Amino acid sequence: MATFQEHLSSLSNIIWGEYLLIPILAFVGIYLTIGLTAMPWRKIPLAMKILWQGQDEKKEQKGDISPFQALMTELAATVGTGNIVGVATAIYFGGPGAIFWMWIIALFGMATKYSEAVLAVTYREKDKNGNYVGGPMYYIKNGLNKHWRWMAGLFAFFGMFAAFGIGNMVQSNSVADEMFTTFKIPFWLTGITMSICVSVVIIGGVKSIAKVASKLIPFMAITYVLAALFIVLINFEKMPGVVTLIIDSAFNGAAASGGFLGASVWMAIRMGFARGIFSNEAGLGSAPIAHAAAKTSNPVNQGMIAMLGVFIDTIIICSLTAFVILLTGAFESGHEGASMTSLAFSTALYGYGGYIVSFGLILFAFTTILGWSYYGERCASYLFGIRIIFIYRIFWIIAIFTGAIIKLEIVWIFADIANGLMALPNLIALLLLSPIIFIKTKDYFKKYNG
Repeated sequence: MATFQEHLSSLSNIIWGEYLLIPILAFVGIYLTIGLTAMPWRKIPLAMKILWQGQDEKKEQKGDISPFQALMTELAATVGTGNIVGVATAIYFGGPGAIFWMWIIALFGMATKYSEAVLAVTYREKDKNGNYVGGPMYYIKNGLNKHWRWMAGLFAFFGMFAAFGIGNMVQSNSVADEMFTTFKIPFWLTGITMSICVSVVIIGGVKSIAKVASKLIPFMAITYVLAALFIVLINFEKMPGVVTLIIDSAFNGAAASGGFLGASVWMAIRMGFARGIFSNEAGLGSAPIAHAAAKTSNPVNQGMIAMLGVFIDTIIICSLTAFVILLTGAFESGHEGASMTSLAFSTALYGYGGYIVSFGLILFAFTTILGWSYYGERCASYLFGIRIIFIYRIFWIIAIFTGAIIKLEIVWIFADIANGLMALPNLIALLLLSPIIFIKTKDYFKKYNG
């Protein structure tokens, strides 16, 4: 078993290493940003205006959920352990400079997420239940010729299994571990409770998931952000030093100090890119599945709303987590992952901050399970038809309990591999369909400015 796990780890390292997925993700993001003439950066205020206004009731809107609910469903799946555990892990292995490279990959990831949503709405279709469905499997099938159809099936296959790892068992295990560590609640009890809560929500499909996400996500994100902002404000005189440390470490590496072992420039780049992608999922192909269900009259509108997901997840929430860790010096403690973030908040908020991290981690993980349940069942129904959805949900609920009570080292590795393998067909499709993205964007702004 140990040898098998070592082989899987080697495969995961190859897929997510410096020669395959990470440089491809970076290249696609840079290429799309250039092709869009940096539109995602320039049009953030317009995207926020569109999100605030919501759908135009005077126009015919095709879709099942509001644009805001689609964004909340995306954030339900992305805002999670990556914002708490992922940021701390990036700093632990890559030093403070990893945060700079996390920002860079996020800025280019905005173009990737925008493009995914534009294609998802453009090439979506209705299933036999009358629901709008879309995502990489559909824009590969409907946007490219039949010779590429195998790639759509490949994405759906890996997406169906990836959901059980990173979107289910890993999340329930994180919650169970946190509940036991903080409140001494047994793992099995957390597993049963989460299984029941999730089953009540997902039985209603995407509309139910979107409704719950649109309530929970703003509440938990605002609570976490306000706590982090308070810490930043009371330590504001240290912020110039923190920003200088991040930038200096990004280009010169980080020297060992305290319990921190130091990190090279390459490790800062690698960890910043990898943890940034893990957090916002730009390029993986998951988020466009949610945006395909949005009520919208124009794919570009939904694309701009989708790109805000990367901005909120990484540029805002991940940055604030990093600032708290660096302001408090928790990165030099020798702690890793969630314990580093918990230590940072506890240090700044007189011991109570750890409860904010625990509360955030639990809610973030719960909503991630909801968001990924929809992604997984959409991939399954693409391959096997809508009759598989009920069966998929049963296995989904069982997996939540299983994940809460077992050790997950091998599940983490499977999840990384499946995530990487689902991203590759999506990235190829984005490159092949990029002329469509550029034309639709150009035409939209020609009319908008005209």
